[in-house]
Amino acid sequence: MDLWQLDIFCKVVELKSFSQAGKTVHLSQPTVSSHIKDLETHFGCRLIDRLAREALPTRAGRLLYRYARRIIRLRDETEAALAEFKGAIKGRLTVAGSTIPGGYILPSVIGSFSRKYPEVTVSLAIGDTQKIIERILAGELELGVVGARSGDKRIRQEKLVPDEMRLVVPSDHKWSHLRRIQFSMLAGEPFVAREPGSGTLKSIQDSLQQKGFGLGDLNIIAEMGSTEAVRQAIKGNVGVSILSTTAVAEEISAGRLTAVGIDDIDLKRWFYLTCHRHRTLSPLSNAFLAFLEQVLGAPPATA
Repeated sequence: MDLWQLDIFCKVVELKSFSQAGKTVHLSQPTVSSHIKDLETHFGCRLIDRLAREALPTRAGRLLYRYARRIIRLRDETEAALAEFKGAIKGRLTVAGSTIPGGYILPSVIGSFSRKYPEVTVSLAIGDTQKIIERILAGELELGVVGARSGDKRIRQEKLVPDEMRLVVPSDHKWSHLRRIQFSMLAGEPFVAREPGSGTLKSIQDSLQQKGFGLGDLNIIAEMGSTEAVRQAIKGNVGVSILSTTAVAEEISAGRLTAVGIDDIDLKRWFYLTCHRHRTLSPLSNAFLAFLEQVLGAPPATA
């Protein structure tokens, strides 16, 4: 077993494909298969189930994946620490973002960071808030930017960027000419929600609870796994939803969607810089945090 094989194994698990993993690491599919077979021989058990359309980890494979990510992260931290010792900022860094910050805020920041530090390779992982926090707790990630507060005391969060959510409706909707509506008007209106685990849904839930309401007061007719899916559902007249105005700014400007305020409900929120409270951040992560502070005015969040 070597680190390169663990790298390849993680790519297969994450991409669910031998061929896609091969393209990522510039190896042929048979070579990737050979490396995985070597790992299975080393551990004496099957690690990947080769199904018709997907390559999925076995129970042993899932266990190995958790440890492999930690080993790879430690390798990256070691390389970054020694580079810093020699006066250089270089190495590999993975930053995670939930749907909105991952799609609309972090890409430009990472681009600027990469231009300033060309010897740093930054990967952006996108997932829902709950999964990102789970990966931070598991030691697979150091940093994430998410749209909701975590109740886990092991997690440390700092306010990063403010956001405002509004009721989003099609441009030809009966409320599209209104600036605001009463929350009670939503009672019978078909509502499209994000899936459980998303920061957007948790923020909506928190805002409603502050005023004595709940998700049960909405006529939820569908749950979608991404903001893009919700946005398309609204445009297709499936229903209305509450979304970040950042995510629908283009459609609002083009007149395809309309954002309407809701009286009595505070839909302002923050995106939070998130890390593990009891783990020391790597030098590379601290360099990225310092850059975030410079670009976005974010407070430094050292663990």
